[in-house]
Amino acid sequence: MTYPIAAGRGDEAAGASYAGLFVRAERDSVLDQLVGRRFSGWVGPQQQSWVLAVASTAEGPVAGGRRPIEMLTAEVAAALATVALAVRVHRDRVLYLTGWHAGEHLGDYVSDPSVERPSGEVPVEEDPYGGLEVYGPLDTFPEPQGAWHAPAFATACGRPGAADDLGELLGETLDHDSVFESERLAQVLRLLGLPTWLVSAPSLPGDVPGGPSRADLVQLGAGRSGLGGRIGGLVTGLVRRRRR
Repeated sequence: MTYPIAAGRGDEAAGASYAGLFVRAERDSVLDQLVGRRFSGWVGPQQQSWVLAVASTAEGPVAGGRRPIEMLTAEVAAALATVALAVRVHRDRVLYLTGWHAGEHLGDYVSDPSVERPSGEVPVEEDPYGGLEVYGPLDTFPEPQGAWHAPAFATACGRPGAADDLGELLGETLDHDSVFESERLAQVLRLLGLPTWLVSAPSLPGDVPGGPSRADLVQLGAGRSGLGGRIGGLVTGLVRRRRR
């Protein structure tokens, strides 16, 4: 399988980091959850059954209580008894994906575990088919881990027929000299029927190419909107970065 470089992603976009969560629920319900958990970022409009919220930071806490994007996603999925997925892209070289259906964990995926812990052992989830070790040496697992969760991701998103294509896509080891992880992510989102404008998230708070207008976005800073939220978000962001 080959991945064409997406048009419009110039050299300035290389190395971008961003994170977001997709929730299958009504937007008002999603907003209530994010406000209550003091989320900082942008909440998009309703797109079919899904709402995408983009975090203001790709690393570390994105909500109150020092919640990272993965913890926040699990809590929102459980509270709304629905499907929610968290996505992180690190410097356009590593893709992280985790999903929840209510209180059920669908699985975790990382495209290159060696970048996650460059100086130690790499945590690897047991593969029910291949019998992978729980921990392994760094140079043993440079390839994607967790692609076997593709059927669970696809079924939860209402796209069971995409499981095989999704598994192949997630299992591919990319040549990062010519292909960015955002290219892979864009195809993953299309297969799952999710809003694809997350790959343009680095353009926020400006206009989002291929995404909603700024008027359709709700910006939250520590769970507050408006001027107070922007000021609170700046202060909270400084604190969260230090804690990270």
